[in-house]
Amino acid sequence: MAIWKSNPTLEHIARLQRGTMGDHLGIEYQEIGPDFLRGRMPVNERTRQPMGLLHGGASVAPAETLGSVAGKMCLEPGTDCVGLEISANHIRAVRSGHVTGTARPVHIGGRTQVWNIEIVDEKGKIVCVSRLTLAIIGSEQIAK
Repeated sequence: MAIWKSNPTLEHIARLQRGTMGDHLGIEYQEIGPDFLRGRMPVNERTRQPMGLLHGGASVAPAETLGSVAGKMCLEPGTDCVGLEISANHIRAVRSGHVTGTARPVHIGGRTQVWNIEIVDEKGKIVCVSRLTLAIIGSEQIAK
């Protein structure tokens, strides 16, 4: 059974991302499953640190992006979610290509959500494991 409260499409999500950090980093949404959201990000001059490796912060960016978008798709109209806490374990270095993240829920509640996001390299090897906690708020609480 799908966890989504709407009928999200990859095209709709991509439109929402225009002009955001995810857009700047080149995050592309690839698949919406019944209980996951998957996307990928290039490892290039925008996402590498000075030693030529994928920057740890750049690994956290798609984790929070995928988890937050997935979290929003689980909400009723009139509610939103914002990141409350994120942790990341950086497992493996990547120098080029793409990394792919998959966000899956651990908990979808009325006040919080918890998401696990696994980021893998092009060979399917774990690069980063993140856990994201989202706070559920009313849409009117978002600063305009």
